[in-house]
Amino acid sequence: MIWSLPGLFLLSFSAATLLPGGSEAALLLLAAEGKYTSLTLLTVASLGNILGSLVNYALGRYALHFQTHRWFPVSPEHLTKAQNWFTRWGQWSVLGAWLPLIGDPITVVAGVMRMNWLTFLILVSLSKTLRYAALLGLFSVFV
Repeated sequence: MIWSLPGLFLLSFSAATLLPGGSEAALLLLAAEGKYTSLTLLTVASLGNILGSLVNYALGRYALHFQTHRWFPVSPEHLTKAQNWFTRWGQWSVLGAWLPLIGDPITVVAGVMRMNWLTFLILVSLSKTLRYAALLGLFSVFV
Protein backbone atom coordinates (compact mmCIF):
# COMPACT_ATOMS: atom_id res chain seq x y z
CA MET A 1 0.00 0.00 0.00
CA ILE A 2 2.21 2.75 -1.29
CA TRP A 3 -0.50 5.38 -0.81
CA SER A 4 -1.13 4.59 2.86
CA LEU A 5 0.78 7.47 4.43
CA PRO A 6 0.08 10.00 1.64
CA GLY A 7 -3.57 8.97 1.82
CA LEU A 8 -3.62 9.51 5.58
CA PHE A 9 -1.99 12.91 5.10
CA LEU A 10 -4.54 13.96 2.47
CA LEU A 11 -7.49 12.73 4.53
CA SER A 12 -6.16 14.50 7.61
CA PHE A 13 -5.59 17.67 5.60
CA SER A 14 -9.06 17.72 4.08
CA ALA A 15 -10.70 16.80 7.39
CA ALA A 16 -9.24 19.98 8.90
CA THR A 17 -10.64 22.21 6.17
CA LEU A 18 -14.26 23.17 5.74
CA LEU A 19 -14.69 20.16 3.46
CA PRO A 20 -16.63 17.28 4.98
CA GLY A 21 -14.63 14.24 5.96
CA GLY A 22 -12.75 12.50 8.68
CA SER A 23 -9.39 10.88 9.11
CA GLU A 24 -9.82 8.88 12.29
CA ALA A 25 -10.90 5.65 10.57
CA ALA A 26 -7.90 5.73 8.23
CA LEU A 27 -5.57 6.39 11.17
CA LEU A 28 -6.93 3.45 13.13
CA LEU A 29 -6.96 1.18 10.09
CA LEU A 30 -3.29 1.87 9.47
CA ALA A 31 -2.56 1.37 13.17
CA ALA A 32 -4.33 -2.01 13.03
CA GLU A 33 -2.21 -3.07 10.05
CA GLY A 34 0.87 -2.60 12.22
CA LYS A 35 3.02 -1.62 9.24
CA TYR A 36 3.88 1.82 10.64
CA THR A 37 4.85 2.95 14.11
CA SER A 38 2.39 4.98 16.13
CA LEU A 39 4.82 7.88 16.03
CA THR A 40 4.89 7.82 12.22
CA LEU A 41 1.09 7.73 12.03
CA LEU A 42 0.79 10.47 14.64
CA THR A 43 3.25 12.67 12.76
CA VAL A 44 1.64 12.22 9.33
CA ALA A 45 -1.94 12.68 10.54
CA SER A 46 -1.04 15.67 12.73
CA LEU A 47 0.93 17.45 10.01
CA GLY A 48 -1.89 17.03 7.51
CA ASN A 49 -4.49 18.24 10.01
CA ILE A 50 -2.39 21.20 11.15
CA LEU A 51 -1.74 22.30 7.57
CA GLY A 52 -5.46 22.06 6.81
CA SER A 53 -6.15 24.32 9.79
CA LEU A 54 -3.58 26.79 8.49
CA VAL A 55 -5.51 26.91 5.21
CA ASN A 56 -8.66 27.73 7.18
CA TYR A 57 -6.80 30.44 9.07
CA ALA A 58 -5.54 31.95 5.80
CA LEU A 59 -9.05 31.84 4.31
CA GLY A 60 -10.40 33.64 7.35
CA ARG A 61 -7.59 36.14 7.30
CA TYR A 62 -8.32 37.18 3.72
CA ALA A 63 -12.06 36.49 3.57
CA LEU A 64 -13.08 39.92 4.79
CA HIS A 65 -11.73 41.44 1.59
CA PHE A 66 -14.75 39.88 -0.12
CA GLN A 67 -17.48 40.48 2.45
CA THR A 68 -19.18 43.15 0.34
CA HIS A 69 -19.72 40.75 -2.57
CA ARG A 70 -23.13 39.16 -2.99
CA TRP A 71 -21.66 35.67 -3.18
CA PHE A 72 -19.88 35.99 0.19
CA PRO A 73 -21.10 32.89 2.10
CA VAL A 74 -21.52 34.49 5.55
CA SER A 75 -24.13 37.09 6.39
CA PRO A 76 -22.99 40.22 8.24
CA GLU A 77 -25.04 39.07 11.25
CA HIS A 78 -23.34 35.68 11.41
CA LEU A 79 -19.94 37.29 10.94
CA THR A 80 -20.58 39.68 13.82
CA LYS A 81 -21.81 36.80 15.98
CA ALA A 82 -18.66 34.76 15.24
CA GLN A 83 -16.41 37.74 15.96
CA ASN A 84 -18.19 38.42 19.25
CA TRP A 85 -17.88 34.75 20.20
CA PHE A 86 -14.13 34.78 19.49
CA THR A 87 -13.70 38.03 21.38
CA ARG A 88 -15.40 36.45 24.37
CA TRP A 89 -13.50 33.16 24.37
CA GLY A 90 -10.25 34.42 22.88
CA GLN A 91 -7.31 32.58 21.48
CA TRP A 92 -7.75 29.65 23.86
CA SER A 93 -10.81 28.61 21.88
CA VAL A 94 -8.38 27.35 19.23
CA LEU A 95 -7.67 24.44 21.58
CA GLY A 96 -11.15 23.27 20.54
CA ALA A 97 -10.05 23.00 16.91
CA TRP A 98 -10.21 19.20 17.19
CA LEU A 99 -13.94 19.24 17.99
CA PRO A 100 -16.36 17.97 15.35
CA LEU A 101 -18.57 20.57 13.62
CA ILE A 102 -17.21 23.64 15.43
CA GLY A 103 -13.45 23.05 15.25
CA ASP A 104 -13.00 24.05 11.61
CA PRO A 105 -15.05 27.26 11.90
CA ILE A 106 -13.00 28.19 14.98
CA THR A 107 -9.85 28.11 12.86
CA VAL A 108 -11.46 30.32 10.21
CA VAL A 109 -12.65 32.83 12.79
CA ALA A 110 -9.16 32.93 14.29
CA GLY A 111 -7.96 34.13 10.90
CA VAL A 112 -10.79 36.64 10.57
CA MET A 113 -9.87 38.03 13.97
CA ARG A 114 -6.23 38.22 12.89
CA MET A 115 -4.99 36.11 15.75
CA ASN A 116 -1.20 35.99 15.94
CA TRP A 117 -0.26 33.22 13.50
CA LEU A 118 2.48 31.73 15.69
CA THR A 119 0.16 31.49 18.70
CA PHE A 120 -2.46 29.97 16.39
CA LEU A 121 0.04 27.44 15.08
CA ILE A 122 1.14 26.40 18.58
CA LEU A 123 -2.41 26.03 19.93
CA VAL A 124 -3.81 24.25 16.89
CA SER A 125 -0.78 21.92 16.78
CA LEU A 126 -1.29 21.02 20.41
CA SER A 127 -5.00 20.45 19.88
CA LYS A 128 -4.71 18.34 16.75
CA THR A 129 -1.73 16.26 17.90
CA LEU A 130 -3.24 15.47 21.29
CA ARG A 131 -6.46 14.28 19.65
CA TYR A 132 -4.61 11.84 17.38
CA ALA A 133 -2.37 10.75 20.27
CA ALA A 134 -5.45 10.02 22.38
CA LEU A 135 -7.00 7.99 19.57
CA LEU A 136 -3.84 5.95 19.08
CA GLY A 137 -3.45 5.52 22.84
CA LEU A 138 -7.00 4.25 23.25
CA PHE A 139 -6.55 1.97 20.26
CA SER A 140 -3.42 0.43 21.74
CA VAL A 141 -5.18 -0.17 25.05
CA PHE A 142 -8.22 -1.88 23.55
CA VAL A 143 -6.56 -3.85 20.76
